Order: sequence, then C-alpha cells, then structure tokens
Amino acid sequence: MTPTEFPAHQYSDDVEIIQHDDKTILLVGTAHISQQSVDLVKQIIEQEQPDTVCIELDEKRYQALSRRQRWENLDLKQIIRSKQLSTLLVNLILSSYQKKLGHQLGVLPGSELLTAATIAEENNCAIELCDRDVRITLRRAWHATSFFKKSYLVASLFASLFDKTELDEEKLAELRKKDVLTELMEEIGEAMPDIKQVLIDERDIYMAEKIKSSPGKTLVAVVGAGHVQGIKKVMLEDNKAKVAEISLIPPVSNMWKIIGWSVPVAILLSIGLIGYQKGMGAAGSNLLFWILANGIPAAIGAVLAFGHPLTIFSAFAAAPVTSLTPVIGAGYVTAFVQVMNKPPVVREFESVGSDIGKVMGWWQNKLLRIFLVFFLTGVGSAVGTWVGGYKIFTNLFS
Repeated sequence: MTPTEFPAHQYSDDVEIIQHDDKTILLVGTAHISQQSVDLVKQIIEQEQPDTVCIELDEKRYQALSRRQRWENLDLKQIIRSKQLSTLLVNLILSSYQKKLGHQLGVLPGSELLTAATIAEENNCAIELCDRDVRITLRRAWHATSFFKKSYLVASLFASLFDKTELDEEKLAELRKKDVLTELMEEIGEAMPDIKQVLIDERDIYMAEKIKSSPGKTLVAVVGAGHVQGIKKVMLEDNKAKVAEISLIPPVSNMWKIIGWSVPVAILLSIGLIGYQKGMGAAGSNLLFWILANGIPAAIGAVLAFGHPLTIFSAFAAAPVTSLTPVIGAGYVTAFVQVMNKPPVVREFESVGSDIGKVMGWWQNKLLRIFLVFFLTGVGSAVGTWVGGYKIFTNLFS
C-alpha cells in the first residue's frame, strides 16, 4: 500500500490519498469548528461519488449531532444505574469547549462530520461510523491514568470550561485549520503519555482498520486533522488483532478490589471486636458514630448542591451503608433521587453548553445540579468514611 497521485481532482494539503489493495482512500483532515472543512467535505464527496463515506464518529456521537431533540430521549435514570454520570459530564465539558470556540468561528462543532453524513445520503453513498465508542475511550483513558495524575486530568478539563480568553484574528485563522479537540487532547497527552496513547494512538489504529474494512473501492474518510498522520502511518500495518483488545474496558485489578472491600470489612470487624471486648453498649456507640460521621457530611454536600429535601435525606441515610460497599457510592443514590424529584427540562439540556462555563450555572441548571449532588455527597461520604474509620480504629486499640 503506497500513497498515490490524486485520481481525478486536485485538492488541498488537507487530503491524503492512500491506495490499499483495490481500494482508493481519500483521507480528509478537518477542523471540527471550521466552515472551510465543511465546504471541503461537501466538495470531495460530490466530486468523487465514493462507494462509502467513513466518518470519525461512533453511534452515540452521531445520534447526538443528527438528532435535534436528542435530549428528550436521554434517560438520566439509566445513565445513573449504569454508572455513566462521569462519562456524560466529560462529554458535556468537551462539547462546551468546542462550542465556545465554534461560537467565535461562526460554525457549530462537528458540522463537517454531519455534513459528510448528509451529503453521503443525498448521493446514495454508504456511511460507516469508524470511531471507537466514546464511553470505551474515556473509561480506558481513566484506567490508564495513575492515581496522582487523575487530579491533573480533571483540573485540565475543568480549566477549559472557565477559560475566557478572546481569540484574535490570527489565532482564529490558525484554529480554522486545526482539529482543536485533538489539539486539547494532545496538550494533555504531552503531560500524560498514557492518556495520549488511549485518546489518539489507539483511535488511529481503530479508525484505520475500520476504514480499510469498509465496503467499496473508492472511500472518503473524514477525520480530525490531528488523526491524519497517525492513521496514514498505521494504514501500512495489519492491526486487526489489536482492534478487539483496544475495544475492551480493562477490568478493575484484583488489588483494587481487595482494597475496596478491605475497608468495610475492617470497619465491621472492628465494631464487632469492640462489642466483644467492651460490651454491646460500646459497639452501639461506635456504630452510631459511624452513621453520623458518614450521614452528616454527605447531607451537607447535598445541601451545598441545593438538593431536593428528599435528596438530602437520602444522602444521610445512604452514606453509612454505601460506605461499607464498593459496589455503589452515595453519589449515585442521591443523584438518582435528585433526578426523580427535580428532573431537568429540555431547555436546561439545551443551555447546558453555556451554563457549564459559569460558576452559578451549576446551581441554576437542574442537569448540572445533579452532577453537583453526585460529587458533593460523594465527597462528604468519603470524608465521613475516613473520620468514622479513624475513630473506630482508635477506640478498638485504646
């Protein structure tokens, strides 16, 4: 497989032509907030009339772009049950980052990807969604991040929300030629190479294999500019065997499972030993302290998040129990109760992109308030676990 000359039309440097077996692949590098990229994608598909158009999207992101009423179909309760709240929040943060830049550039983020799908349908071209499921990507990235660097990753993402820097014309012109989301990921990747491997390198391999296996002899592949050289490089390799491997979410290590269960087991054993050594009254006093030490900070977290009264009560009731099992946290319980009693309306889903970049927006928008409930009650429960555990262990050995 070697690069070839343009078969019929001359295009800009944003287009790479690759010959793979009997397939001619036009690899189009785009910026996700560039009108020039939108126009280029439209031009290439209409002129080349490819058999298949491959797009840097997974099914979830494609549905999010193509369905204007997608928020009405979003089941928050199911997202909480499947423990995907953090994934949803990261998606909202990245989307907000792109929308902020897109507003200054005058084009909606992802317009060129949606245009590729629309023009492909109009010209009866097959469509292949070639990107890895974003949930798998984010969870693999989180798993690949060391404990100490997770805080850096979270801080970097939240810092992008509150960056109010206005772009001058020179910077705007530069951004029109770049895939800014990939640029953000690469900046994080420079500090954390393991993250870059998951966010960029693995996806290059995944997309290259999906493109090569797409039907037809003439293919147009629309991807972010930051992926072009990586995809072009791995096109020369046979990575079919790697696709299954990088499509899996790594299981939690046995060590973390042991640690997760060791704390609650130690707490319960300690209370039992206190009862054996000092009597049931002492055991009852320590159990009561555990309940209060967990319940009060969690309830305070719910209050600080302006949670519904039932959410505050559920925080107090759930934290002492959930702290004794790593299966579910208090944050998930309280987030579910908050959704049941204060569900966000469609308008708040639609305004979340702008509200998420404002401090008070997190309290005013009911969707963002669910995240506040989730995190603040979780932090309160964690504090209570350490305070309660320390007190019980102290009483056991005193």
